Amino acid sequence: MVERSHKPAAINAASGQEDTAIVIANSDKVTLKLQTGESVEILLYGATIVSWKSGGEEKLWLSKSAKLDGSKAVRGGVPLVFPVFGKHDDPSVSELPQHGFARISKWEFLGKTSNSPTNVQVDLGLSPNQVPQEWREKWNYPFGLIYSVNLSQTSIETKMLVRNEGKESFKFHVLFHTYFKVPDITRVKVVGLNGLGFKDKVASAVNEADSHFTLSGEVDRVYHKAPRSVIIEDDKQVRFHVESANLEDVVVWNPWSNGTPKIADFDPKDDWKYMLCVETGSVANFQTLEAGSVWEGGQVITATDSL
Repeated sequence: MVERSHKPAAINAASGQEDTAIVIANSDKVTLKLQTGESVEILLYGATIVSWKSGGEEKLWLSKSAKLDGSKAVRGGVPLVFPVFGKHDDPSVSELPQHGFARISKWEFLGKTSNSPTNVQVDLGLSPNQVPQEWREKWNYPFGLIYSVNLSQTSIETKMLVRNEGKESFKFHVLFHTYFKVPDITRVKVVGLNGLGFKDKVASAVNEADSHFTLSGEVDRVYHKAPRSVIIEDDKQVRFHVESANLEDVVVWNPWSNGTPKIADFDPKDDWKYMLCVETGSVANFQTLEAGSVWEGGQVITATDSL
């Protein structure tokens, strides 16, 4: 169990009055609802956000074949990457599964930490005894994670706190693997990454111009030392504004038509047309956390078409 100062009491049923937000928690999921209609659903499995509704519309892409029963990592929403991004040959993480164990462990609901008519926040926690034993043995460091999700009328904020509870330092990656829902990928532009160094995982077809790029083929890029602010546009209309804190990197991914047949749980296969991953994190280099120290980073995503 995650320990924290002033740990809030768990909420096991609807909580709130007409002038406050509602938090509903059960053994599998936590749901946040504002009186104005905005909502977020978070699976305890992986602490994965599987739905964010704002302005009457779903903002996140979720595969129709996504496994929501804990049998595998969720395809879509906002999966959490920790303590390794992808597969890595560093000895401390080389035996861990793709993207680490945070997204395939069942988290603890710590409770509601703020509540108002226009804003609500909940915290979830993960400690070593909640990690499947086969992976805990491969990364045997005492740690604590606290994941905070804050819902407002036009935005969602996700924050990760990493605590080293052991007597030696450890290294880690962390990333919010956000799947955005978009109306037409061929008309989408990502603004704010031009001119940055990046690692390209595929021979992608990406057209860069001035301060933005458009997609015309499979893309899987890690941009290092990215700006705090990145914008997702659609026909020059800003759809999402992503602002990060203490996160140096941005990953942009879309598998395109040639990639989805290789992904068993990507459904429908032509939904690459309607999704784009723009993921804030710290993955180009490892963070090193000394014994007894704490690291925190996060992002705020504003759905500007809901303003």
